Amino acid sequence: MATYFRQGQRTTHHSQLKTQNSYVSIEKQFVKALQAHQAIIHKICGMYCRDFDDRKDLFQEIVIQLWKAFPKFRHESKVSTWVYQIALNVAISDLRKIKRKPVAQSLDELNHDIPDWIPDSSQEEKLQLLYKAMEYLSSVEKALLMLYFEEKENEEIAEIMGITTNNVRVKMTRIREKLRTEIGRK
Repeated sequence: MATYFRQGQRTTHHSQLKTQNSYVSIEKQFVKALQAHQAIIHKICGMYCRDFDDRKDLFQEIVIQLWKAFPKFRHESKVSTWVYQIALNVAISDLRKIKRKPVAQSLDELNHDIPDWIPDSSQEEKLQLLYKAMEYLSSVEKALLMLYFEEKENEEIAEIMGITTNNVRVKMTRIREKLRTEIGRK
């Protein structure tokens, strides 16, 4: 049985195949990037949501926004930087929409050393002091602190947060001072 195509139909069919193949390629790249950087998303969700279901919802919303933005990602920055930018923006805007108070779930999840400026006490007591003091930080301050605990360089923090390197230094100094003051009250 012979199949006949008009010239226009063959071109359309061929371009549809190209589009489908391109979509599959983008989808594979996205899944690979998501698997490599999902820990970042989980940390941000834990930092901004108290409730398990809220964390799941936020994770899903972040993934959706990453998927929508992925075709436009130009690889001018690291993938992790791009993931942080989108995830933090989604978390902060979600927080503003819902108007729920953000509380970090566990500082242990941040993979960091406890700052030296916290008064001498047991490791657990230091964590509790820091945890309580962080409740008084804004969502942006928490994001900066999380990136600091992740041992990101000021330049990368600036790129992720969309601020200058000098602004990162100033904000981090103010955050440390705010935390010292809050911990001193305890």
